[in-house]
Amino acid sequence: MWLAAVVIIILAGYATLLMFKLHQQKQQRLLTSQQEQQKQVARDVKTVNSIVLIAKAIDQKQCEISEGCWRLSVLIESLPEQSEQLKIKFPAIFKLYSKISHMPILDARKQLSKKEKLKLDLERMKVEEELEQAVFEDIANLVPFAHSLQQMLNKQ
Repeated sequence: MWLAAVVIIILAGYATLLMFKLHQQKQQRLLTSQQEQQKQVARDVKTVNSIVLIAKAIDQKQCEISEGCWRLSVLIESLPEQSEQLKIKFPAIFKLYSKISHMPILDARKQLSKKEKLKLDLERMKVEEELEQAVFEDIANLVPFAHSLQQMLNKQ
């Protein structure tokens, strides 16, 4: 009889230990999840800050429209939760990017002949001219939208 009581006490103690370990694991997972979420928010804040900076540079004509749209598109696509919404909200930026994204850059561009570079530059300038007004309208709306996104992210 007393042996059964000892076995029950040992099993109850072991069950308590397992429950405690399970609780610790859950707490650790929750903490890790919160840390990952904070890291993602910090990345998103940095990305949105860059979006604002580039959009303002385009608006003030401190960078070419095509370069700015290229950079904005890449940055916006790196925002997992807002990417699709922003693509719909600012279509001209993505349209320009889609029309120039096939063009080589950096070292690949350096490998081209002058004739090939000129041809691509003319194509790019034509696309810029075609979409300039729509891009500037998108930019005018993007800056305040990005500011509101910054505020939302900073609250998290």
